[in-house]
Amino acid sequence: MSEIAFLVISALTIIFAIMVVKSDKLVHSAIYLAGVFIGTAGLFLLLKAEFVAWVQVLVYVGAVITLILFTIMLTRKGEEE
Repeated sequence: MSEIAFLVISALTIIFAIMVVKSDKLVHSAIYLAGVFIGTAGLFLLLKAEFVAWVQVLVYVGAVITLILFTIMLTRKGEEE
């Protein structure tokens, strides 16, 4: 059962990582990056490293993605579509 969970989580993480690179919009890319970080935390949970998984979620998804989204929103104020 854990092998199937590993394959599913790793496949989703790889798909999100490809979408980070291929996305045209920065906001979508940041959201896909959050998916990569959550998938990585899921892989840490499968390895029985709960502390590292929670640190991954709190530090990267919580802080880094929030910082990226605020930076994108503040620097793109004058641009129009």
